[in-house]
Amino acid sequence: MSSPTPESNLLFSRNPATGELVGQVAITPVDALPELVARARAASGNWRTLGLEGRVALLRDVGDRLKARAEEVGALITREMGKPLSEGIGEAHDCADAWREELDEIARALAPDVLEDPRSRSTLFHDPLGVCVAITPWNFPLEMAHWMVLPALVAGNTVIFKPSEETPLTGQLYADLLNEVLPSGVLQVVHGDEVQGRALVASDVDLIAFTGSRAAGRDILGSAGARLKRVILELGGKDPMLVLDDAPIEAAAKFAARNSFRNCGQVCVSTERIYVHASIHDAFVDALVAEARKLRVGDGLKGEVDVGPMVAPWQRDHVLRQVSAAVAQGAKVAFGGEGHYDNFVMPTVLTEVTHEMEIATEETFGPVAAVVRVRDDDEAVEKANDSPYGLGAVVFGADERRAADVGRRLNSGMIGINRGVGGASGSPWVGALESGYGFHKGVEGHRQFTQLRIVTTRQPLPAG
Repeated sequence: MSSPTPESNLLFSRNPATGELVGQVAITPVDALPELVARARAASGNWRTLGLEGRVALLRDVGDRLKARAEEVGALITREMGKPLSEGIGEAHDCADAWREELDEIARALAPDVLEDPRSRSTLFHDPLGVCVAITPWNFPLEMAHWMVLPALVAGNTVIFKPSEETPLTGQLYADLLNEVLPSGVLQVVHGDEVQGRALVASDVDLIAFTGSRAAGRDILGSAGARLKRVILELGGKDPMLVLDDAPIEAAAKFAARNSFRNCGQVCVSTERIYVHASIHDAFVDALVAEARKLRVGDGLKGEVDVGPMVAPWQRDHVLRQVSAAVAQGAKVAFGGEGHYDNFVMPTVLTEVTHEMEIATEETFGPVAAVVRVRDDDEAVEKANDSPYGLGAVVFGADERRAADVGRRLNSGMIGINRGVGGASGSPWVGALESGYGFHKGVEGHRQFTQLRIVTTRQPLPAG
């Protein structure tokens, strides 16, 4: 609910639950960006020379500083974007608690590799690219910044960081913690909206890391392509959930309610469309409605709530427009659909949804679960794959081997079987189709912030 004010050159951050002012930051003038990029370029030499071990050592204690301020940071997240306080504090703790382990994982990923054969010895170096732009979203304003900024820095890049205009204070706080130990010019913050974002993408930088909408990702790729700049894009999702005829109904419904309505549905891997076998459709809908009834909606700072507000009026209006259009086209409201107020949208369950409706095909990013009745596994897979999105997907079924076989037929980067899509420790976060261009986390994700460079020397031939 932040708003640029060109007259004062300030960006005001407001609590989406109350409209109250949280704070303000100065908007970065577009004509100042070339100087910031030049400063980052000038700082890159010494930052690279420090070496991988030196950079890791310098950054190691920042996680402890974040942990000491986790409740403060969590409250700021809630005040800026609305998620329940426990989830805001949890986001801060998740980053802080895994900080050192994350650094060690990045260091292992970027250490040189050696390949040898009888004639040659090749060393594979993972070198910095130069100046990285990190443009981060508002739904996980600390964690998504952390996913981009930390590996970029450890790799030896200098970083220009633009947090979302909806959550500028959280982004600034994260950068301030890092800048307590970083040399001048290594990490700089730019505040503003898409005007600053487009100017950064067009500037003299080497890598753009972005998480946000598919439309914005297309614009970035088009702009970056003119000079063949490197890009890492995590884009939108329209995640399907397939509920097979042998699925445990209660467990599937509990998962669906949690994953459709968590963070008010403002999660890239929210369950947005649910394909349920006809033989258990009605029982599943009843169970899902029962779970949705348990959810408490309200201000994340006031008592125990499960669902906070939408981040801003524009996001609220988008969600309500999709719901109204679906109902006008024949969808039925099994739960919710009314009682919305201010930026609060009540958790809503729709049935009789078809793929002629926008809510079945375009990202909603709100607390709506759209349920579709299907005849069999083949129809469920066909409909789940009828989408340009391919971030995550979930399959529920009692026979886990069968469910996994169904999951392997889905056009998604990450598939969870009777659970969410997050993988084992060290797994990357991967989107397919138009949901991802490059990816984050894990060995492969960390290496995307680097240039692979191979140095080969001669090996003596074996005797005889």
